[in-house]
This record gives sequence, structure tokens and C-alpha cells, in this order.
Amino acid sequence: MAHYRASDSKREHFRRYLEKTGVVDSLTSVFVSLYEQQEKPAKALEFVKQHLGAVGLASADTENLQQEVSDLRQRCARLEEENKDLKERLQQYEPASEDGGAAN
Repeated sequence: MAHYRASDSKREHFRRYLEKTGVVDSLTSVFVSLYEQQEKPAKALEFVKQHLGAVGLASADTENLQQEVSDLRQRCARLEEENKDLKERLQQYEPASEDGGAAN
């Protein structure tokens, strides 16, 4: 009987460890997502693997990445506008020939 109690104690300790580290919440989230799929995927294990990777990102990381994407898009738009303006200014000083070559 003592062996049985020791085994239960180990299981309980492991269960608390999984809850404390967020494993239970992550798995529950993935399984709920799988359950809610209208058409179940043919490869459920692949679905779980993909979604576990997505669950692994902390929301702060996601927010930081989204902010970085937004900043980079704004910077890209400014650089494109600057490039357009510089090309227009260059055209004032060096009009392009019709054949694209330099005049001799």
C-alpha cells in the first residue's frame, strides 16, 4: 500500500509542476482549438505541433513584434516617398533619353 501512495504523490507533484509551468493551459488551449475546428484535420498531431508553436509566444513578444512591424512599415513608406522625391529631383537635372542610353 505504501508503494501506491508514493506513486500518487509523484503523480500529484508532476501534475502541479505541469500546471505551474503553463503546460496544462497550453495543451488545453490547443485541444479546444482542435475541438472547435469545423473540419477536423487529417493529421491531428501536425495541428497540435503547429498550434503549440503559436501558443509558445508570450503576448508581450507578440505585441513587441507587431509594433516593430508597424514601425518598419512606416519607415518603408517614408523611404519610398523620399526615393520618389529624389528621383523626381534627379530627373530635373538629368532627363532620361528615350532609348535609356547616355547621349554622346
